[in-house]
Amino acid sequence: MLTRYGQRNLIWIDLISPTPAEVRLLMQEFDVDPTIAQELLVPSFRQKVERRGDIIYVTLHFSALRGIGRRPEQEIDFIIGKHFLITTHYETNDPLHAFAKAFEVDSVLDQNQTQIHGGHLFVEMVGNLYRALIEECELLERRLIDIEERIFDGSTPHMVAEISQTGRIIHDFHQSLLPHREMLTSLEPVANRMFGSEFLYHLRNLEGVYNRLEQTLKNLRESLMELRETNNSLLSTKQNEIMKTLTVLTFIFFPLVFVGSILDLYLQYAVGGHAYIFWITIGAMALVALFCLVYFKRKGWL
Repeated sequence: MLTRYGQRNLIWIDLISPTPAEVRLLMQEFDVDPTIAQELLVPSFRQKVERRGDIIYVTLHFSALRGIGRRPEQEIDFIIGKHFLITTHYETNDPLHAFAKAFEVDSVLDQNQTQIHGGHLFVEMVGNLYRALIEECELLERRLIDIEERIFDGSTPHMVAEISQTGRIIHDFHQSLLPHREMLTSLEPVANRMFGSEFLYHLRNLEGVYNRLEQTLKNLRESLMELRETNNSLLSTKQNEIMKTLTVLTFIFFPLVFVGSILDLYLQYAVGGHAYIFWITIGAMALVALFCLVYFKRKGWL
C-alpha cells in the first residue's frame, strides 16, 4: 500500500509491504537505483547506510513489544533525497501512523528553517520512533515495579517465568538497537557531503535522543538483573527452609520406625504376645518423638 504526503517543498512516500509495481513507480519518479529498489521488496537482516547518487539509503530495525501479535522487531527502510523521503515497512507501525497525522497538519518540521530537505524529515521521523520506544521502555519499567511487588508478596516461584519473559523483551530491545549508534555515526559523513555541515547539528540532536533511549534500556537491564538475583535469593531461601523441614521430619520419624521395629520384636519374643503390646509400642515411640522435638528446639532447628 502506497501513501503520499506533502508539506511545503517535501514529499513523503510511505509504503507498507510494497508491490513490484509500486517500487517501479518510485524508480521512475525519484530515480531510485535498481539495486536499492530491489531491496525494498524483501526484508533485510542487516542494518546499513549507503549513498547512491543523490539519495541516501538507510535500513534500521526497531524493537516492538511482545505479546501484541508482532514480531520482536520491525524493519524500516529510508530513502532520503533532497526533496523527498521514502519509507518502506512490512507491517503497520503505530508511531509512523501518528507521525503521518502530525505531518499532514504541518506541525512536524521547524517552520523557521529556510531550507527544508529530506534529511530534516528523516531526523524528525527517527527521533519520533526513538521517543515511542522510550515510552515502551517506561511500560516495561512499570512492569518491573509490578514484578518487584509480587516478589515480596510471596509469589517468588511464579515470578521466574515472568522475569524470564521480561528479560527476553529487554534483550530484543538491546539486540535491535545495538547497531543504531554505528549507523548514525556512518550517516554523518554521508549526510555532510549531501546536505552540508549545518545538518550535522540535527543529526547530533538525534544521537542525543538515541543516547537517552540507550541509557533507559541500560537502567532496565540493571533493574531486571537485581530483581532476578533477589527472586533467586528468596527462592533459594524458601527451598532451604523446605529442605530443612523435610530433614527434621526425617530425623524424627526414622528413630520412631527403628524403635517401633525393635520393640515389636522384643515384645513378641520376650513377653509372648502381651495384651498391651500396641500401646507400649506407641508410648515408646511418642517418648522418642518428644525427645527429638525438644532436642531440635533447643538446637534451633525448628
